[in-house]
Amino acid sequence: MEIGYKLASEGYGPQEIIRQAVLAEQAGFDFVEMSDHYHPWLDAQGHSSFTWSVLGAIAAKTTTLRLATGVTCPTVRYHPAIIAQAAATMALVSDGRFTLGVGAGERLNEHVVGQGFPSVRGRHERLREALEIIRLLWQGGYQSYEGRHLQLEDARVFDLPDTPPVIAVAASGEASARLAAELGDGLFATEPDASIVEHYRRAHGSGPRYAEVPLAWATDEQQAVQAVLQTSRWLVTGWKVMSELPNPVNFDAASAHVEEKHIRQLFAVGPEPEPHVAKVRSYVDAGFDHIVLQNAGPDPDGFLDFFANDLSGRLRGRS
Repeated sequence: MEIGYKLASEGYGPQEIIRQAVLAEQAGFDFVEMSDHYHPWLDAQGHSSFTWSVLGAIAAKTTTLRLATGVTCPTVRYHPAIIAQAAATMALVSDGRFTLGVGAGERLNEHVVGQGFPSVRGRHERLREALEIIRLLWQGGYQSYEGRHLQLEDARVFDLPDTPPVIAVAASGEASARLAAELGDGLFATEPDASIVEHYRRAHGSGPRYAEVPLAWATDEQQAVQAVLQTSRWLVTGWKVMSELPNPVNFDAASAHVEEKHIRQLFAVGPEPEPHVAKVRSYVDAGFDHIVLQNAGPDPDGFLDFFANDLSGRLRGRS
């Protein structure tokens, strides 16, 4: 099992994100994962820097820490040719430490370019075409592509790594898990749902299986719960809501009635390691082997110390 740290780009500015990544390497994390958003989920979070610039800076300031997008949508706000170029560059500047996590996207970020937001089926069709375009460009040379939704005309990525980045494809059900096995090198999910892993394996997927685990660390349990209610209660709404709402104000309204009991059902909270270990184990038991700790607590430095001193050994079976 490898353990990663989620960089909350919606909750902190770019310089702070870079600082946390450096500390994550020092704390013993194997990798960091960063979302690729245009907007935060809630205005209370207050940030959303350009992920690709920040990841490049992190690569320059770390030596062993692996990096991943978690996840980027290569179909609306970006064209897949741009993501193919960006990911290839990240692989080079990080000396092969980069993983490209991709997904079908959220209206929150993709609607900003004024092209609308496709249906679920349309999003999956576009993601398939995007992956085909990225793979094509990574073969080298000039390439063209004529899809139902996406086109490519005489494009070439000149700076390519010897080994292309791993592509981890976000999945929430059977169809997307099959796509991850067919056109990706790995799987990405946000729920401890063993059926997603099973669908991936049945489709002959054998790569890394990433999953984000919701935690909230604080020295006081109630403080942890309140931090989630303030900045991260949107996570309780579920993917069908998260993928469709257009702006932070809509997420504020949709999550206005989230209560403490809902937070405790979804998140491991408080200062003791046991609830956090149990939450992680539920994802490991579901078949995931690249575990991303998504801390929604109010003190990132305290959480990183907690991981280094109390959590890492338990998760890695050393205590």
